[in-house]
Amino acid sequence: MITKFFSRRKRAADLRVADGETNGAPRQDQGTWVFAYGSLMWRPGFRYADAVRASLHGYRRGFCIYSVHYRGSLRRPGLVLGLERGGVCEGIAYRIAPEDEAEALAYIRAREQVSGVYREKIVRLSLAGDTQRIVTALTFVAEKRHPSFARALPVARQARVIRGASGSSGTNLDYLINTLMHLRELGIRDRQLERLLTVAGVYFANGEALEGHRARAKPLDATLQSLRQLQIPRGALEQRNRFAYRGRLAGI
Repeated sequence: MITKFFSRRKRAADLRVADGETNGAPRQDQGTWVFAYGSLMWRPGFRYADAVRASLHGYRRGFCIYSVHYRGSLRRPGLVLGLERGGVCEGIAYRIAPEDEAEALAYIRAREQVSGVYREKIVRLSLAGDTQRIVTALTFVAEKRHPSFARALPVARQARVIRGASGSSGTNLDYLINTLMHLRELGIRDRQLERLLTVAGVYFANGEALEGHRARAKPLDATLQSLRQLQIPRGALEQRNRFAYRGRLAGI
């Protein structure tokens, strides 16, 4: 069964997520699989042959990477998602056809490996609709030695960072909201991200307009704004490019 899950307001073309079978027979797995757990779920930006809901065991999704490009700046870093060891992460597995591999992988690496904060890793995924169907896929896990790795930040600290950061791709808050919206449309609950959104003072989980929640958000927003400015070692972030060689890696 093929299911629409993206709003037409968000995407010009409908993305359809398959349950892993076509007419009762497994799809052919020719090509490369890529596992998406953050913005690649709702803004892939590359050509793919299939998009299938999938589970990755042994890793969890979390706001563990400081962003000074897409969702923040050196002056006011934001936070973006990465994969850390432990737990289970549900997302989307994209299958890229052989003829599109070179272009798609070059695009993904250029987008994800701006400073080398992500480490490419081959993982085993369980595809939805068939618990016996396992595929190997490329994904990007957080590099804990990188200066941009945000180690064990409390939820309140994450909320403070996200509430006020903005970068070339938009506000950090929109990144969190978009991720939760599309996880919900896939039928995926991420309680940690839901809690983070609540702490950030934005009640967007029911899909209503942000403007309609400003009255309820004001008290918490005032409290967050009154907290002391987040201190991040500036010099350390400026040295993050020592991992940039990963953006030039070829092959899987």
